[in-house]
Amino acid sequence: MASVPLAAQETSPPQELDDLIPDSAVDNPEAWAQQSSDETPASPDAAAPDTETPIGEPLGFDLPWPDDIAIEDFEPLAPEEDIEFADLDLGRAEVTFEGADKERVADNILLGFPQTEPPFTDRGDFVERYAALSTIEELEDSDANVAQLAARAREDEELLNNLLRVYGYYDGQVIQSIAGVQAGEETADQSPRVRFDIVPGERYRYGNIELGDLQAAQDFEALREAFEIYPGDYLQSDTIVQEQFDLDRALGETGYPFAAIDEPQLLIDHERVEGDLTLNVEPNGKYVFGEVVSNDPEFLSGRHLSTIARFEPGDTFQRSLSMDLRRAVTATGLVSSVVVTPREVTPPQGDQPGVVAMDVELRRAKLRTIAGAIGYGSEEGIRVQASWEHRNFFPPEGSIRVRGIVGTQEQLSGITFRKNNFGGRDRVLTIDAYANTIDSPAFEARTVALTGIYERKSTLLFQKEISWSGGIELIATQERPPEIGGIVQPRQTYFVAALPGTILFDETDDLLDPTSGFRLGGRLSPEASTTNGVESFYVRSRIDGSYYQSVGYNLVLAGRASFGSIPGAELLDIAPSRRYYAGGGGSVRGYGFRKIGPSNELGEPTGGRSVVELGAEARIRTGFLDGAVSVVPFVDAGSVGPDPTPNFDEIKIGAGVGLRYHTGFGPIRVDVGVPINPDEDDAPIAVYVSLGQAF
Repeated sequence: MASVPLAAQETSPPQELDDLIPDSAVDNPEAWAQQSSDETPASPDAAAPDTETPIGEPLGFDLPWPDDIAIEDFEPLAPEEDIEFADLDLGRAEVTFEGADKERVADNILLGFPQTEPPFTDRGDFVERYAALSTIEELEDSDANVAQLAARAREDEELLNNLLRVYGYYDGQVIQSIAGVQAGEETADQSPRVRFDIVPGERYRYGNIELGDLQAAQDFEALREAFEIYPGDYLQSDTIVQEQFDLDRALGETGYPFAAIDEPQLLIDHERVEGDLTLNVEPNGKYVFGEVVSNDPEFLSGRHLSTIARFEPGDTFQRSLSMDLRRAVTATGLVSSVVVTPREVTPPQGDQPGVVAMDVELRRAKLRTIAGAIGYGSEEGIRVQASWEHRNFFPPEGSIRVRGIVGTQEQLSGITFRKNNFGGRDRVLTIDAYANTIDSPAFEARTVALTGIYERKSTLLFQKEISWSGGIELIATQERPPEIGGIVQPRQTYFVAALPGTILFDETDDLLDPTSGFRLGGRLSPEASTTNGVESFYVRSRIDGSYYQSVGYNLVLAGRASFGSIPGAELLDIAPSRRYYAGGGGSVRGYGFRKIGPSNELGEPTGGRSVVELGAEARIRTGFLDGAVSVVPFVDAGSVGPDPTPNFDEIKIGAGVGLRYHTGFGPIRVDVGVPINPDEDDAPIAVYVSLGQAF
């Protein structure tokens, strides 16, 4: 059976490509191509077009064909010679790229500003902010190639466009180009750099400003002045955030505890080149303070909390005072958490403000604390101290503390009662009873004392410019000089009554680790002493000053000076423990504790009636442990004299270097000092370890 081809198939095989090419084209291609172009064979089926026969009626065309179309002649218009052509102002910024102002942000970043009119307002601030946020600048010191630079350039281009909108340039353009630096330019190292030409366009201004119900507030004019944006001002979006914050703060400080502000809405109108701002403000009434209410009155009563607060009932509500009350309750150390909330008691009536009670919701903290500390000085030996404390043994805020010290030169046991916020904010009453022994190179003492001090003091949360204290001291002590030639000297009993008072002016920026400012303090203590039937009256006085100055980020220069004097009694009539000494980690480093000053025939210090101390150090932050370690070179000097007037005949100088490890509660200090002009019995080196700066 023969196969029958399909209709779509050819019955003869197709021609190959070689069969279609004539031999003449193969033998002489150029001649064949020329012949083909000269001869244009006509198709046998082609016929000449008929231009004489009219077109017949087209199918589906019903309109009659016009037979009498005639076009009349017309005269061309003559040009008018008095036409004046006006310049067309399209309102576009004047841009000249060739003469653009240029600002180099870094070696690999160049900003061009081709727009001259209108001027680019706030350009300096714009460039400064871009330089702080640029990602390209991070590649300045690396071997970045063009591809890396191009990737960062795309990010910076988006950043620049965002910054333009922040500053109110909503029609701005940023044109990016990347090239190598050519020889003869500012740098000729052929490293790639990116250039951004910034065409900001016209800066938009504020149009309508809607502030909700703010006008209904009693203090509308003052509140409106706090929101310093007005129609016609240049538009800047981050200014809106700042002014919203200022308005919210003004509301909170002017008596509106329940005020509410919605998120700002900015509607940009490109035709007007303006933005309409809507900030919905609800003042919700003006109020004054009422009473303070505690949720745990047996622990901390509302009456006691009222003494801590810095406001009185009837004062205009201030949000900052509400927050201050919260911090003050936290500073007692008696609570683990505290929330202070205003609660409406009386609503506003007309022009009369309402009243809010301040509800204090607190949670008790653990009230018992065991603490300890260890110190060491090569001349002072070891000192270990420990304490147990109950911080609310006598509510409210009446603490009791038992403490003890065991050391090479000192032993002590004592009990302390303290009443915080007694009679006022940050005022403390302290009654302390203790017994101690001191075995120092200067003297030996067995002492029993009872002291009472009332003071206004600084705390870590509330550092004060002025602190003061006043009190009474009753002391009974048996003291004697050190052994002379192995012979023990007899003890001498002293009964001392003193009225010590202190004052401190503190203008530093930190209580434990200041970097700027100064401190100036004074102490005055009139005292009466009885020993061996002889009564003496004298005044112990002392002035201390210190100054701190930052030099850059990593260096603080610190200096101190101290002067003390005891007029009114002879040296031998003053108990050795009440005299002045110098030397040690908090005085003149490089010398032993209390080793500077007048001495007996064996070289043992006897103390004096005047003292002068000077010190200077440079606190240099290092990069070790994320900057937590500082190196501190120092030099100290001091002199102690037997008379109330300072005696500079013999000044001891010490120098050395220390390390500081900065923690959240203050620096840990290790100092190594050497005496520059030592006596024969002074050690060649002294080491001090403690918490806090030397001064």
